[in-house]
Amino acid sequence: MEYTGRFMQVAANRDYSKSWQKPGTFPWMLQQPKPPITGRPYSIKENYIRCVKGEKPFWMPAYMTETNTIWPDAMEEHPVPEENGYDWWGVDWIMEERVQGMITKPGTRTISDFANWKEELEWPDLSVVDFKTDGAKIQKALDPDRAHIYECVEGIFERLHEMIPFTESLLAFYEEPELLEEFFQKMADYKIESCKKIFENYGRVDGVLYHDDWGTQRAGFFSNDMFEEQIMPATKRFLSFLKDEGKFIELHSCGKNMQYVPFMIEMGIDMWTPQLPINNPDELYEKYGDQMTFAFFVNIPHDADEAECRKIARDFVDHFGAKGRCMPCFMTDFTKPEQGMAAHDELFNYSLEYYNKLYNR
Repeated sequence: MEYTGRFMQVAANRDYSKSWQKPGTFPWMLQQPKPPITGRPYSIKENYIRCVKGEKPFWMPAYMTETNTIWPDAMEEHPVPEENGYDWWGVDWIMEERVQGMITKPGTRTISDFANWKEELEWPDLSVVDFKTDGAKIQKALDPDRAHIYECVEGIFERLHEMIPFTESLLAFYEEPELLEEFFQKMADYKIESCKKIFENYGRVDGVLYHDDWGTQRAGFFSNDMFEEQIMPATKRFLSFLKDEGKFIELHSCGKNMQYVPFMIEMGIDMWTPQLPINNPDELYEKYGDQMTFAFFVNIPHDADEAECRKIARDFVDHFGAKGRCMPCFMTDFTKPEQGMAAHDELFNYSLEYYNKLYNR
């Protein structure tokens, strides 16, 4: 079959009944089935959603451990498989080995100038992609007891600076604000259309993890006024669609983005996993922990024994448990699985007792 762009031809003719990701890569790991979690007094899925929405969980969930991630092969926002190559927008990606993550190849340009995006940009034709076959394949690895979260990568702003150099993307905010608003709104339309495909073909979807990086190590990319005027309108419309579909919303946004938390809350974002320590966890929890859920990464020392792992879990619950809207992601030594087992076991048992007392159960 022939399509407008050669990159969509690849996507349209791919056999999605096959597993496409390379073993050991991040997408491959997310697509693997997880062992069942037993011995819980309440639905793991419902308890996770209670924590995300601030509805008095029974125990403190372990971030990522108690959920399944829906990472479709049929959404080619990155190359498939995730290695050096092109996505279906024609963006050239390379694997950064030091962090095992994809970045756009320096100098990548899919349009000659932002002012020409209407004439030059080829938008993906989702109607030619076999989401049904891919969805049936991905669902086989999903645990029905866990919450299912769609990993919605490459946000409205990220996609802009993947198509043209970053500096030109920022200049568009000043030089072409009306054209930029049209671009963001059209990108919101695309995000809505793609999420509809996911919701229709990948089984139960409880939440969406929306990716859009908004900051540097020192501060956000935008002033608060610029964020409110130029990032929020299209983003909020897309997120409102997700809420109308009954999904909870988690945000992945790298950078020191604490200044945007009030806007996150206004847009309906339920949960954020901030980069630490550039975003102060205590300050976030104290200021916003009643309105938003936070997942904080917790480093466990390589030489930590079982007693120390259990103490780290208890200390986290004592420090961040009172508002019922926080969860840890334990970073352990992968060569010592007993560390993770101890930390997660203590987290469940200690927080179950903690919340029973807190909520008079």
